[in-house]
Amino acid sequence: MALTDHQRPNGVHEIFHRLVRCIPEGRVATYGQIAALAERPRNARQVGTALARLGDDTVPWHRVVNARGEVSERGLDPLESTDRQRFLLEQEGVVFNRRGRIDLDRFGWAP
Repeated sequence: MALTDHQRPNGVHEIFHRLVRCIPEGRVATYGQIAALAERPRNARQVGTALARLGDDTVPWHRVVNARGEVSERGLDPLESTDRQRFLLEQEGVVFNRRGRIDLDRFGWAP
């Protein structure tokens, strides 16, 4: 399936995608962490945009969470996307606490 112009990544988005591909299974990174690694420390929201527009199954988008260690809503059906992201992370062994948060000290990626 061909990507639409909306899904086609620009240069910065490709950098974010490349970094997200480095996150190992069972680990998570924050949007801010990916932005900082891309030398764009104030662009956490842009990381979110890059992942929301994703048209590439090789990017493990589900391994990126917000700064509180929570799954953020995304896409047309936010509930479905958060449930799917949580499911994928749990399949990799990531544990959520009662508040729906991931312990970033335990599961956070440290490149």
